[in-house]
Amino acid sequence: MSDTGFWRVGRNLAVAGAWAVAYVLLEWLSFIHEYKGLPITPWNPGLGVVFAVLVRGTPWHGAILFAGIALSEFVVVDSALDWPEILILAAVMTAGYTGAAMLARRWQIKVGLDRLRDVLLLLGVGLAAALAVTVTLGLLFMAAGHVTGADVLDAALPLLVGDGIGIAVATPLVLRFWKFSGQFSGLRPRPAILGEYAAYTLVIVSVLLMTVGSEGGAGRFNYFYLIFLPVVAAALRHGLDGACASLALAQLGLVGLIHRHGFDVGTFTEYQSLMLVLSATGLIVGVVVSERAQAQSAARIAEENLKALETEAVEAARHNLVTGMASALAHEINQPMTAARALARSAQHLLTQAQADPARAGTNLGDLIAQIDHAGEIVRRMRGFLRRGVPRSSTVDIRNILDDAVMLARARAKERGVTIDVRSDAGLPPIFGDHIQLQQVVLNLVHNGIDAVAETGRGDGRVEVSARCPPGDGVVEVTVRDNGTGIAPEFAEKLFQPLTTSKPEGLGLGLSICSSIVGAHGGKIWLQNAAPGATEFRFTLPVPGGTL
Repeated sequence: MSDTGFWRVGRNLAVAGAWAVAYVLLEWLSFIHEYKGLPITPWNPGLGVVFAVLVRGTPWHGAILFAGIALSEFVVVDSALDWPEILILAAVMTAGYTGAAMLARRWQIKVGLDRLRDVLLLLGVGLAAALAVTVTLGLLFMAAGHVTGADVLDAALPLLVGDGIGIAVATPLVLRFWKFSGQFSGLRPRPAILGEYAAYTLVIVSVLLMTVGSEGGAGRFNYFYLIFLPVVAAALRHGLDGACASLALAQLGLVGLIHRHGFDVGTFTEYQSLMLVLSATGLIVGVVVSERAQAQSAARIAEENLKALETEAVEAARHNLVTGMASALAHEINQPMTAARALARSAQHLLTQAQADPARAGTNLGDLIAQIDHAGEIVRRMRGFLRRGVPRSSTVDIRNILDDAVMLARARAKERGVTIDVRSDAGLPPIFGDHIQLQQVVLNLVHNGIDAVAETGRGDGRVEVSARCPPGDGVVEVTVRDNGTGIAPEFAEKLFQPLTTSKPEGLGLGLSICSSIVGAHGGKIWLQNAAPGATEFRFTLPVPGGTL
């Protein structure tokens, strides 16, 4: 074995030894005594701590529990049992609780106890193991002649409750501390949190003093239920961690007062039975609150990621459209630049002739400037369509949106022999939205219509774009209609879902993005008609100021 291997083994043995010593120390601090060979205590924190180690570890970690129990019998209890009987007792308890921990792991418990299922599983296997160990030890000691059936019944409840409360209080506390142990460096508790837990402590101590802090307090159990208030409050405020911390405070306070007043095992067991109910209640409330908080946090993160993905998808789709619009840009700019060149040559010729014609040349120069301005406007619109960044909402004219989208699509339509018609009602009201995003919606629908018409090969292919205001609806309705191939029923039902496309090279994002954009503007989009030769998409946008 290498030096590294020896070091690893030595370190593991040292850690295991430290846990065993911790078990012995906690047994020494707890209220424990021997009853005819059976170790009786209504409070077993050492078991709860080591059970957390078992839940996180392997069956080999059961050796820690075995060593701790054996040492406690010799050092703390000063047991009257012979050492073989002590080893049998330790073996039974080790087998029971190690088996329960491994069963929890097999059932895929998450040791951070982030789910209600994990807490219920921990409590379930812990109490089942406590019951199994209690019954097994009772039967073994009866078979050895150490105790009678009546003795087993007297010892069973304190033993069962003690082990159960140790697991219910100490195990979740250790597991949660373990989960967050790497986050404590540089952590400074906020004064508000410290003050809040100081208030919980004050209430818990006050209730405990009312319950057990006076002569005759052993019978005043009704006041104990007041401890539910701070425990449940801490659980509601801080989830499972608040429940664990408040339960630890309540348990330590109860044990301290019981020791101080010297109550017997029977009275202690009655209080611990109530404490077991309180622990289960506090843990369940706490983990439900934590689970809900985690679900809300996960939902927020998912929503943020979805918005980021939608933004990326919008940009991807926009640039995908641009690759098909290069010919449109070239075509649209070529016309005014060709005209400008001809006007410039004409003006030059008019001014260099022997009989110059300045008036006619001036007219040509004016037309030349207009053509250059037209080309600049085309470039400006294209640059606006390509711009990145946060959407810019403003009051926009729906007719301008239609004209801009059709202008960008006209070259593609001409190349494929498709006519585009635009019409709109007079006096359409302005709407509030992002010009470029809404232009992208119209452009996407028009491109889809052009592609559908081109697939038919017909000579009278057309795409009609229109806008109107339905009376009383308070919206502007845009319609894009084509006489193309139509939409198959299997696609019509899920058109607006991502990755749905009938095009061999399509991404299946266009209509999904259109739906997101229209929805973000407070409108809706739908397929009005899927029939061949009469395919029609519609979308609405709200008009500021109410109905029309």
